Amino acid sequence: MKTILTINGDAFHINGRPTYVGRVWKGRKVEGLLMNSRVVQATFDDLNPETRGCWTYPDGTPYDADKNTDRFLAMLPVWRRDGLLSFTLNLQGGSPEGYSQSQPWHNSAIAPDGSLRSDYLKRLERILNAADALGMAPIVGIFYFGQDQRVTNEAAVVRAVDNTVAWLLQKGWRNILLEINNECDVLAYDHAVLKPDRVHELIIRAKAAIRNGRRLLVGTSYGGGTVPRENVVRASDFLLIHGNGVSDPKRIAQMVTETRQVPGYRSMPILFNEDDHFDFDKPENNLTAALSQYASWGYFDYRKKGEGFAEGYQSMPCDWESNSARKKGFFKLLKEIAGS
Repeated sequence: MKTILTINGDAFHINGRPTYVGRVWKGRKVEGLLMNSRVVQATFDDLNPETRGCWTYPDGTPYDADKNTDRFLAMLPVWRRDGLLSFTLNLQGGSPEGYSQSQPWHNSAIAPDGSLRSDYLKRLERILNAADALGMAPIVGIFYFGQDQRVTNEAAVVRAVDNTVAWLLQKGWRNILLEINNECDVLAYDHAVLKPDRVHELIIRAKAAIRNGRRLLVGTSYGGGTVPRENVVRASDFLLIHGNGVSDPKRIAQMVTETRQVPGYRSMPILFNEDDHFDFDKPENNLTAALSQYASWGYFDYRKKGEGFAEGYQSMPCDWESNSARKKGFFKLLKEIAGS
């Protein structure tokens, strides 16, 4: 494997050197950060025949999971050139509508008994291999609150964590951050072990798995505007927070400050890996506010009602091209910040 991600205090290193080495933007330190984008539909499929037809392309072409991954992979070198070093995947994806009241589709690499589906793993393996070759460091999530109910019980949840960790370690990637579940504090989770009071148990369990003297770097994320709890702070290697619902950049900066004040915090990276607020053309926005407090930031874009096919990296079917105003705005600012 080509790419090795490590943590040194509150900074990320790739192959022994800080990310964005030496980079400072408008007085804000960029070296050691991990700028990222939420692209959890890169392995998307729908196993529910009643909803599968919802993802037909605008030209009438039926959805094809492997072709979706092909199109995603074609963009990875472009995003890397523009300064993107990380992206969030998830074995259970995310809402293909951006936000949804109900989620009847069945998008899960995890079978009801906690075993892993080989077709999903093949697509995921292709992506992780490409990221390794490009010097990128993906965030791989396991559970999503819109699909965790498809796993039978807590024993199956634990089995899925064990199977995912074992697979990632067996494949030998050393450039991965593991996210146990997306937004552990969302009330829609069915299984208690995935909720805030107990999710640290799964973080500790995943960290305890060792192969050839190494283990994975592990954490979990919280919903928009929420500061991590002490149990997760103490158990994690890094901290994931979200900016969804946070329209004031000052609150983004405050969240980072408050996270560093949680009991159990020690020098460790803080990442936003989901934020649907943009204003990239303004001097202050959620991205720049995160940078001001030395926290990484993650772009989350979905196609809002009435918008064209080009919008969003979460809505399905997805246009992975960087060809909308929002996408262009993000990558223009990222290139400037990263010095790409």
